[in-house]
Amino acid sequence: MMVDPERLEHPFPTDRLRSTGVARPEVRDALARIPNLRNAISVVVVWLWFAALVALPVVTGWWPLWITSFVLMTPVFARFAILMHEAAHRTLFSDRRANDLVGTWFLAYPMFVPMRLYRHSHLAHHRQEFGPDEPDIAFYSGYPCEPRDLRRRLRRDALGISGYKNLKPLVRGAVRGPRRRLAWSIIGAQALIWSVTWALTGRWYVYPVLWLAPWMTGWRVANRLRSIGEHGGLGSSEDRRLTTHNVRQSLTARFWFAPYNTGYHLAHHVDMQMPWRSLPAYHAELERAGYITAAMTYPSYRALWRALCSRGEPLAARAPR
Repeated sequence: MMVDPERLEHPFPTDRLRSTGVARPEVRDALARIPNLRNAISVVVVWLWFAALVALPVVTGWWPLWITSFVLMTPVFARFAILMHEAAHRTLFSDRRANDLVGTWFLAYPMFVPMRLYRHSHLAHHRQEFGPDEPDIAFYSGYPCEPRDLRRRLRRDALGISGYKNLKPLVRGAVRGPRRRLAWSIIGAQALIWSVTWALTGRWYVYPVLWLAPWMTGWRVANRLRSIGEHGGLGSSEDRRLTTHNVRQSLTARFWFAPYNTGYHLAHHVDMQMPWRSLPAYHAELERAGYITAAMTYPSYRALWRALCSRGEPLAARAPR
C-alpha cells in the first residue's frame, strides 16, 4: 500500500462534501455538467490530429517524418482511449444515444475495444478495485518488482507481443463463438480506417505503419505505464486512497499518456460520474477537505515508477511523506 492506513485522516463530511467524499448536490450540480459541444470538438480534434500525422510524411515525402508520426501516434491513442473511457462512464455526452454511438464507433472500435464489454468490466473495476472481477489485475499485480521485471514487461509491449495477445481474441471471435457480429463490427471499423487512408493518400501501408503498428507497440507501453501509475502495487480496500495512487501532474505526462485530466485518478475513483473537465476542480475540493494531502502525493510518475521497481522493498517504506 502507499501509506499506512492509520496515518490517513478522515475529514468527511464537510459543508461541501459528503462522508463518501462525493460533493454535496449544490456543489456537484455545478461540477457535473457535461459540455457537449466542447467534448464533440475534442473528439473531432483527435481525429484531425491523426489526419495531420498522416499528411505530414505523405505530403512532404521526407522519411524521418514517418518515424515522427509513428511516435506521436502514442499520445493520439492515449486520447482515443481516455475519451472512450469517458463514454464508458456516459459522461462524454449528456444524450445517452449520442454518447454510446460516438463512444462505440468513433472511439472504441477504432481502438479494437468492444464498448459494451469494456463498460461492463470497467464498472466492475470501480465497484471494487482489486476485487474478484478486477479486469486489469495483470497490470496492477506483481509490484513492487525488480527493475528488470518492468523492463521485460515494457520490452514485450514495445515489440508488439502484448498487442498481438490483445488481437488474438478478436480474430478468434470473428471465426467462432457467440460474439462474431461484435468482432466483425470492430474489424469493419478497422477496414474503414484502412480504406479511407489508402484512398486519400494512395498508399496502402499508411494504416499498418501509422495505425496498427503504433497501437501494438508505443500505445501498449504508454498504457502500462499509466495503469501502474494509477493502481500498481496497491490492494483492495474500502478507502480509495489505499487503492489508487495520487500523482502530481506535469505537462509531459499529460501530453504522452495522461491526457484529459485522467491523471486526477483518485478524484475519479471517489466519484466516477464526475466529467473529466471538472476533475481538477473536484481534486482541489478533496485537497481543501484534507482527504488528499501532500504526504500521500508522488511528485511525478517517474518517482512512482521508481518506487514500484526498487528491488522488491515494501512500497509503504518508499511512499512519499
